[in-house]
Amino acid sequence: MVKTAFAALAAASAMAAPAAFAGPYVNVEANSSWTGSNYTGTNTDLHVGWEGDLGETASYYVQGGATVISPDAGEADTVPSGKAGIGVGVTDALGVYGEVSFVGSGADNVDRGYGAKSGIKYSF
Repeated sequence: MVKTAFAALAAASAMAAPAAFAGPYVNVEANSSWTGSNYTGTNTDLHVGWEGDLGETASYYVQGGATVISPDAGEADTVPSGKAGIGVGVTDALGVYGEVSFVGSGADNVDRGYGAKSGIKYSF
């Protein structure tokens, strides 16, 4: 759950305003989590993506690749993953954003994990 919060914060920062550059990119992102003071592991996304503008005030991105799941005291696993999002500048100070994502399980008998988030960012 902590990794989702970190990802949400990063996406909020990136998606609240239109992209200045349209095109391909590489994104390497590590999300570590703790329960209290107990470290539980790190998931590292290794993604390639594309981002661009949607008109004057909106932007999008889509990225995919692999996630290396490294649980504490467990064996690491590499699984498919991806995400896509959109951001819209409502005013100069107010933006809204949304993202959908998935992380594979690496096993045929285990379902993928899916996520969705949305938010509002106000800049002072």
